[in-house]
Amino acid sequence: MIVNVKQREKRERMNLSRDGTLLFMTRIVRLFAYGFLSIVLVLYLEQIGLNGYQIGLLLALTLVGDTVISLFITTRADRTGRKKMLIIGAILMLFAGVIFALTRDFVVLLIAAIIGVISPSGNEVGPFLSIEQSSLSHIVSDRKRTRVFAWYNMLGSFATASGAIAGGWIAQVMQYGGANPLDSYRSVVIGYAIFGVVLVILFSRLSTKVEIDRSKANWNAKSLLGLHRSKKVVFKLSALFSLDAFGGGFIVQSIMAYWFFVRFGTEPGMLGTIFFFANLLAGVSALAAVRIAEKIGLIRTMVFTHLPSNVLLILIPLMPDFGSALALLLIRFSISQMDVPTRQSYVIAVVSEDERSAAAGITGIARTIGQSAALMFTGVLLNDSPLLSYTFIIAGVVKIIYDLSLFFSFRSIRPSEEIGEGTHG
Repeated sequence: MIVNVKQREKRERMNLSRDGTLLFMTRIVRLFAYGFLSIVLVLYLEQIGLNGYQIGLLLALTLVGDTVISLFITTRADRTGRKKMLIIGAILMLFAGVIFALTRDFVVLLIAAIIGVISPSGNEVGPFLSIEQSSLSHIVSDRKRTRVFAWYNMLGSFATASGAIAGGWIAQVMQYGGANPLDSYRSVVIGYAIFGVVLVILFSRLSTKVEIDRSKANWNAKSLLGLHRSKKVVFKLSALFSLDAFGGGFIVQSIMAYWFFVRFGTEPGMLGTIFFFANLLAGVSALAAVRIAEKIGLIRTMVFTHLPSNVLLILIPLMPDFGSALALLLIRFSISQMDVPTRQSYVIAVVSEDERSAAAGITGIARTIGQSAALMFTGVLLNDSPLLSYTFIIAGVVKIIYDLSLFFSFRSIRPSEEIGEGTHG
């Protein structure tokens, strides 16, 4: 009997509904597209004639625009419809890809960056993650949530990895075949826009089961940005997550790829291969985080796995050659993402059901703001090759400060599945 129960629990761990499967598919398509573009994005912008300051500003405003769009969409998604808002986000992704592919005009590119959805990091931007996770939480149990998020993140990392190697090698093969670098990079940008179309189609197939039950919602005049009882904890988490993302903004994937290109002359195809394996390692680490969290809790998992990865980050630019720098990068990726599914699950766990899209959206937006602020400074460093190495050191130090602050601020606020009853701090 005990054996049968354990077998049944094992089968139920990832038994997703049709909507759950669709949300996993949209995650895979979107992260493939982000990885596909991230390897060549800075190289493409350089080829169309932008200087380092302009590239930094463009990347920063890309994230600022994503912040505004995400704030508008995610704080309204539970009320006006999650499916509808996801489709709007996909259309904005398509729009950005088309404009980036068609023009060299810096002002037009800025407008597209602000209105549209483009990821310079290869990671999530825009409203998608927050709404998808609140939708998944709506159709799976609390005990399954962290595990589902871990698989969701792992498959996303694999998709980013596959997109990175595909984008890098498509550009490289086209150049081997006689295409100039600009045309090869533009082909990747056009591909990004096509993935926006695929997302529109997939999101349109979601059912009403992902929507909030309006009869049980607690929306009233006291709500702020879709929040009511959890405002304090969400805003405090948002401030800390913004600090973490500020550090991460100095070493987004596009910048790391560019650093390897400048420092060691690494070609686009090899860059794609490097970040393919790096993201595979990051994806596997997400699953490992589930077992650790079951033993020591979500907050401790977030902090105790993130600290050593940030020490490794500081050491990368101090390495004397390509091989040692690459080795540290890969080791760092193998543990750096363990905090991601645990962080996402923690946010969902400590708020009410009808606040989930808003809470995930606001904390995600805070991260985007922090990252965009860092990219303003990174634009200056892009124009000076020796200074570019300091991006790793600055990022590592800021992230360590975040880790320690998070631990001492939230170690006593535990989600319901860890203590057997609800808590909202």
